[in-house]
Amino acid sequence: MNTIKPFLFLTILFFSSMAMAQVSSVTVSGIVINKNKAAVPYTNVILKDTKDNAFVLGTITNEEGRFSLAEVKPGNYHLEISLSGYVSKEHPLFIGSLSPFLDIPSIEIESNTSEKETKIEEVVVTASKKNEIGNQLDKKTYSVADNISQSGGSVLQSMQNLPGITVQDGKVQLRGNDKVTVLIDGKQTALTGFGSQTGLDNIPSSAIDKIEIINNPSSKYDANGNAGIINIIMKKNKQNGWNGKVGLTTGLGSLWERKENLPGIRPQYTLTPKINPSVSLNYRKDKINIFLQADNLYTQTLNKNEFVTRTYDDGTIINSQLKRNRNTNFLTTKAGIDWTIDSQNTLTVSGMYGSEKIIDRGDQPFFNKDLSQRLRLWQFLEDELKTTVMASVAYQHKFKEAGHLLNVGFNYTFHREDEKYFYDNYLPISTGTDAFKLLSDEQVYDFNVDYVKPLQYGRIEAGIKLRNRSIPTNMNFIPGANSVLDVNAGGWADYKELIPAVYGNYVFENEKWEAELGVRLEYVKIQYDVNPNHPTYKSDGYNYTQPFPNMRLAYKLNDRNKLSVFYNRRVDRPNEVDIRIFPKYDDAEIIKVGNPALRPQFTNSLELGYKHNWDNGYLYSAAYHRFSNGTISRISSTAPGSTLIYAIFQNAGKSFNSGIEAIWNQKVSKVYSFNVNGNLYRNQINAFTVENLYPVPNTFSADQQTAVSGNIKFNNTFKFAKGFDAQLTAVYLAPDIIPQGKISSRFSIDMGVKKSVQNGKGEVFLNASDLLNTMVVKKQIQGSGFQYTSNDYYETQVIRLGYSYKF
Repeated sequence: MNTIKPFLFLTILFFSSMAMAQVSSVTVSGIVINKNKAAVPYTNVILKDTKDNAFVLGTITNEEGRFSLAEVKPGNYHLEISLSGYVSKEHPLFIGSLSPFLDIPSIEIESNTSEKETKIEEVVVTASKKNEIGNQLDKKTYSVADNISQSGGSVLQSMQNLPGITVQDGKVQLRGNDKVTVLIDGKQTALTGFGSQTGLDNIPSSAIDKIEIINNPSSKYDANGNAGIINIIMKKNKQNGWNGKVGLTTGLGSLWERKENLPGIRPQYTLTPKINPSVSLNYRKDKINIFLQADNLYTQTLNKNEFVTRTYDDGTIINSQLKRNRNTNFLTTKAGIDWTIDSQNTLTVSGMYGSEKIIDRGDQPFFNKDLSQRLRLWQFLEDELKTTVMASVAYQHKFKEAGHLLNVGFNYTFHREDEKYFYDNYLPISTGTDAFKLLSDEQVYDFNVDYVKPLQYGRIEAGIKLRNRSIPTNMNFIPGANSVLDVNAGGWADYKELIPAVYGNYVFENEKWEAELGVRLEYVKIQYDVNPNHPTYKSDGYNYTQPFPNMRLAYKLNDRNKLSVFYNRRVDRPNEVDIRIFPKYDDAEIIKVGNPALRPQFTNSLELGYKHNWDNGYLYSAAYHRFSNGTISRISSTAPGSTLIYAIFQNAGKSFNSGIEAIWNQKVSKVYSFNVNGNLYRNQINAFTVENLYPVPNTFSADQQTAVSGNIKFNNTFKFAKGFDAQLTAVYLAPDIIPQGKISSRFSIDMGVKKSVQNGKGEVFLNASDLLNTMVVKKQIQGSGFQYTSNDYYETQVIRLGYSYKF
C-alpha cells in the first residue's frame, strides 16, 4: 500500500479544485409565421445576449419562413423578429450544451395596423471557429495530432497517453477494466474486433483524426462493452478543390538488450526498424466529394520477452523464457465518394481494405531450478495473414429544420484469418515437429436506421439496427514425429450471430436541469456448432431479449459548476475467439482454449460527476461503481499428472469495480499548459468455483480477491515561438489484481517535439516512448497445483522521426 499513498494524496488534491471542460456550439433553427399560420419569408432575425443586449448573430428567413443561426455558444439570449409591415417581437431563448441542434416552436408575428414604416436593420451574419476538441461529462474527445510523444506509431500507442486509458497485455482499459468496445467512425468493424479488441497495436495512428472516450454510452450505441466505448475517427477532408497530406515516419525500437536470453536460443531483436508512409487525398467540386486515405505501417518488434518461474505443489521448479521476434506489415486504405443530391439529401459510398501480415519467430527454453539442465526447447514460426474488406452505403435526409435528420446505412464486412504455425520440440531424448493451419472467413451484414429530431430544449433520438454475422472456422492439426498436439481437438466450427435492436433516447436541457433518458432493447441469438468428433466440447448456444436502459440527470449550480448522476446497464457478449474450441500453442506449456458454454456478462454502472471550469483550465471528477454478474475471466489449471497449464475462459461469478477519477487541465501561460489525470479504484472478485472441461474435467476454486489500485498521468505541453511545440508525459500504473493473481506497478516517461515548417504546410517531429526503458510487466499467478511469477521485458522504448506536408 506504500505505493498507493502518494497517488491517493494527489487524487484527493484534485477534488479540492474542481473544474470543467469547454462546451460546444449549437445551431438554432425555427420558422416565422403570421396569424393565418402562413410562413413569413425575408424576416429579420437577430440574436442578442440577455446580459447586455449585445448583438451576437443575425440572418433572414428563407422563402419558407425558416431561419438558422449556427455556432451559437451556450447561454441566455433573446431573438428579435422584425419585418416591414409587422410588429417587432422578442422571443426568449436558452441554449444549453447537450444538443448540437435546437428547433424552437413557431414564432408568430402580427401585422402592423398602424401602417407606420418599420425600419429594416442591416443584418450581418458572422461565424466563429468551432472548437475541435470537446470534453463533456459523457464524452471526451482528443486529437491524435496533439499527442506529439506518440506520433508515428500505432493506434494502441497513441491511446496509452490519453486521460482515463491504460494499456495492459495489448488491450486498452477504461478505469482498470478491459471490457471496452472499440469503434471506427461509430461502427464496430473486423479491424478492431466485433466486441473484442484486435489489431490496435498495428493500425497506424497516421490514419486517425480523433479519439472519443465514452464512459457512459447512451442507448443509441450497441450495448456491448461494460467499461465503455472508444470511438476512433478516421481522417476525411471536405475542402474545395484538390487537397491532401503526405507523411513519412521512421523509427528504431529495442535500443539495447534489457535482459539476456537463457542459454541456447536465437538472439532477441534489437534496433528494430519502423516505417510508416501515409497519404490523404481529397477532391471536392460542386456536389461531389472524393476522398482517399492510405497508410502502411511496417515494424519489427520484440513482441514478447517473458521470463517465468513455475513452482508446483510437489516442489518442482521450472524456469523458462518466451521470446517472440515479430515482423508486421499493416496496410489500410479507405476511399469513397460523397454525393450531395440536393440541399436535403446526401449519399456516401465508401470502402475500406486492410491487410495485416505477421511473422513471428519464437524460442521457449525450459530449465530446471538452477538452470543446470535444459528440459525442453520449443521453437516456432507463425505466419499469419488477416485480410479485411468493408463496403458501406450511407444515406442522409435533412429535414427543413436544422439538425432534423434521418440516416440509413448498410455495411458489409469480410474478414479472413489465415494462420499457419510450425513447431520444433527439442527434448533430451527426442525431437518432434508439428504444424497446424487455421482458416476463418467472417462475414457481417449491418443495417441501421437512425432518426434525430431537435426540440426547443433538447432532442429525440430513435433507431433500429440489424446484424447478421457468421464465422466458419477450420483447424487442421498436422502432427509430426513425437507430436505433442491434441490432433483430435481440431476440425471445424461454425459461429452464427443474429442481433436485431431498437432504441429510443430523449435529451432535455433548460437553465438549471439536464436530463437524458433512453433504453435499448436487444434480441441476441448465438449458435456455435462444432465438430461432433471433438473429444471435449459439443455444439452450444444461447439467446436472450434484454433491455439496456441509460439515464443521466444533472443540476447546474451556476454557470461554472454542474453536478450529474449516471446509470446504465450493459453487457459483454463472449466473442467467437473466447469460445473457440481449438487449443492454441503459442506458449508451449500454457495452452489457451475457448469455452462454448461461456455466457454473457451483465453489468450495472453508477456514476456521480462534478465539473467546474475557469478561464484557463478545468477539472473533471467522478465517483463510479460497477457490479457484474457472470464475470468473464480466463482460469488456469493443470490436468492430473501433467505440468501443462490450461487457460480457459469461464464465468467466474460476481465482481465489483469502484473508484474515483479526476482530470485537471490548466493553461499556465501562452507557452506552458499541463493535464493531470488520476484514477483510484478498488477491484473485487468474489469467491468462485468453476469446472474446466479441457483436456479432462477438473475443478478450480478461488477465494475472494480484492485490491486497491490506480494510475496517474502527467502530461506537459509547451508551445514556443515559430511553430515549435513539445510534450513530456509521465505515466504511473499502481499494482492491481488480475485473474488468479496480481500485476506489479509500472512507470514510463514519453517525450516529443515538433516544428512547423514551410509556412505551416509542413511539420517535422521527433519523439521517444518509454524514454528510461522502465516499463516491465511483472505478474504473480496462483493456480490449482502451481504458482508462477513472470517478468516481461518486451519492447517499449521506441524513437521516431517523421515529416508530413499538407497541400
